Amino acid sequence: MNQNSNARRLWYRQPAGADWNRALPIGSGRLGAMIYGNVRQERWQLNEDSVWSGGPRQRENPDTLRLLPELRRLIGAGSLSAAHKLAADALAGVPDIMRFYEPLADATLFMEHPAATAAELAIRHPDAPNNGDAGLATPLTVAETKIAADDNVPPDYERALDLGAATVSVRYSVGGVTFIREHFASAPDEVVVSRLTASASGKISFRLRIDRGLIDNYAARYLDTISAFDDGGLLLAGQTGGAGGLGFAAAALVAVSGGAARTIGDTVIVSGADEAVIYLSGATTFRGAQPAATALQKVRAAARRGWAALAARQREDYRPLFNRVTLQLGADSDAAANRQLPTDERIERIRQGATDLDLLATYFDFGRYLLIGASRPGSLPANGQGVWNQDFTPAWGSKYTININANMNYWPAESCNLAECHEPLFDLLERMAENGRRTARVMYGCRGFVAHHNTDIWADTCPTDRNLGASYWLMGGAWLALHLWEHYAFAPADRHEFLRRAWPILREASRFFLDYLVENEHGQLIVFPSSSPENVYRLLNGEIGTLSAGTTMDSAILDLLFRRTRQTAALLDLEPEFAADVEAARQKLPPLTVGRHGRLLEWPVEYDEPEPGHRHISHLFALFPGDQISPTRTPALAAAARASLEHRLAHGGGHTGWSRAWIVNFWARLLDGDQCFAHLQALLAKSTLPNLFDDHPPFQIDGNFGATAAMAEMLLQSQETAADGEATLPVLHLLPALPAAWREGSVSGLRARGGFTVDLAWRAGALSAATLRAADGGACWVTVGAAAPRQKIELRAGESRALAL
Repeated sequence: MNQNSNARRLWYRQPAGADWNRALPIGSGRLGAMIYGNVRQERWQLNEDSVWSGGPRQRENPDTLRLLPELRRLIGAGSLSAAHKLAADALAGVPDIMRFYEPLADATLFMEHPAATAAELAIRHPDAPNNGDAGLATPLTVAETKIAADDNVPPDYERALDLGAATVSVRYSVGGVTFIREHFASAPDEVVVSRLTASASGKISFRLRIDRGLIDNYAARYLDTISAFDDGGLLLAGQTGGAGGLGFAAAALVAVSGGAARTIGDTVIVSGADEAVIYLSGATTFRGAQPAATALQKVRAAARRGWAALAARQREDYRPLFNRVTLQLGADSDAAANRQLPTDERIERIRQGATDLDLLATYFDFGRYLLIGASRPGSLPANGQGVWNQDFTPAWGSKYTININANMNYWPAESCNLAECHEPLFDLLERMAENGRRTARVMYGCRGFVAHHNTDIWADTCPTDRNLGASYWLMGGAWLALHLWEHYAFAPADRHEFLRRAWPILREASRFFLDYLVENEHGQLIVFPSSSPENVYRLLNGEIGTLSAGTTMDSAILDLLFRRTRQTAALLDLEPEFAADVEAARQKLPPLTVGRHGRLLEWPVEYDEPEPGHRHISHLFALFPGDQISPTRTPALAAAARASLEHRLAHGGGHTGWSRAWIVNFWARLLDGDQCFAHLQALLAKSTLPNLFDDHPPFQIDGNFGATAAMAEMLLQSQETAADGEATLPVLHLLPALPAAWREGSVSGLRARGGFTVDLAWRAGALSAATLRAADGGACWVTVGAAAPRQKIELRAGESRALAL
């Protein structure tokens, strides 16, 4: 299928009204905006990635090291209540909270239109039926009533997000005049740009305000100053709370063709224009001492370039990234028919049991779109909400939760050919390693670096939030360090120097555990105390526990970390004695263990599970994203993993969006495409908001990224290796988990470990075409489906080869 810019889009017949979860996102990495598309009172909610609630701190608990032996003694003796009380005091950060991610500003447009015809006066609430009636859905909140009263929705109204172009458009007619708004976020120019046009001259009139902290859609808080600049410009400035809080600024500049723009107080008034372009930007003291000057410079430079030049620069930047991968599922005729329906109606049809393969492909593309929009070189990493957040106290602080969520954000980066979008995570990790060395030394008396279950803009590595099941988990830095190896593995010939950058982090993450690990009564090295993220167990006496002497997830992460550290040392010919120590420790880690019910154990003892349907499935890390469990290489462990997964699901597991996305990845690794498809359907039906954002609830972006990665994993896997004489080559598994429902389709541009790019097509559920490319040359094994024999493929640098099938 020809993937033109209009092939994949989200579109709706109503504005978002007052509902943020219906607004449409645009982003440039540093900047994000949610476009509501309201007709008369429009809202653009703005974010800048470095607007956080305060400055850097050193929060290490000075008493941890002194009390750690007593805490270990209490856990070992089964005195869990006493251990939990002590841990809440002795392990907690001081103070026990990290910084939060905050919004930058809101831009509100009060539009003026010609007198509407009777048909155009029909008011439609976003949840009202789409049958042309003029009734309001009831009841409405006060805020929704304000929006609805101002926002009579014309019959021809349409708003859309074009994924191929990264643009949001709004189109409607009032009084016989058609109005069009177009929006995009530009990474090259670091601005959000909106153009308003009409089918008749002199019809663009509106008032624009920028605020911060909207109350009932018109009042503002959480800012210090608003001032006018130039002709049609507003500058908002302030400082976030807390010691060392960040200074921030947001600038809006309006340029008009025809008509006039003037400023009165804190309002830009545009009258009788043929066209108006609004340039928005923001900055903080995180990147420079003068955020106001930076924001002004960005919007003024954008205005000098103008809409056409900015749009061309945005296209040249975005489209090569997005167009690297294309996915078609099902027949073109089915896709064309389904695209005639608005996106929210298509989601509702899925909830009623329909199949819409093109919507799944759109969801896949939407995940790639969000990663491009939230994580670009020079930006901060995608946080709990990517870069889009309207709340000053967002859920979980919209931080970087690194016991699964922030990690999941980057699962599609390599396989979906967006490797440069991975780079902000590496930048943060390098800062974490520096802070984590202090945390390791002060709290645990260890060398190396450590991070717990969260971090923030300042790369904080101390425990936060006093959550016994999560806060005192020590594996966050170790898990993130594995992303460095993955980045290398997908292009080893091209990234040898990157491996030198990765080496200090892998080494220091491993060094911490060489010091911290404790030998148990079986001679095994364990993390003590530890936890299996956010889950609990029950002792025979009925006592509920979170902290334990080692967990399955610990051992799986450390097995992989120690292997990658040893491999990196060998490739770089560095520190062989240290690498030998790491390997010796790896050999003493507890093995993956199967319990009496045939399930993989989550803890070292087969405890009773108070929450058998828990959202975290941490003990299956070795299945995904790890590589220690394989249906072909370790069939007994794969069977135990499957039994564990089925047990979780039988008790209500997968009830959050990100958990469901992880489950799809598990089933992909278990080579069960039909289960993958069933859980993708469940993800759309139960955990997807009207704008396709993932729903925990509330919105968390990780499920979007996890599901995108899972769909790639269903079509191509490369985590396995196999010998070729004395060499070891990656095994490219083509269509390893293809569902029966995906009878025909194609994908191009997926990446595999070893530096290969893969295009695939299939018909009647069988591979019909496959092409491999290798920019730097290389060799691999290739296998198809579940039982096909391997064939060896060798490619020269730049060679592309169609496989003989």
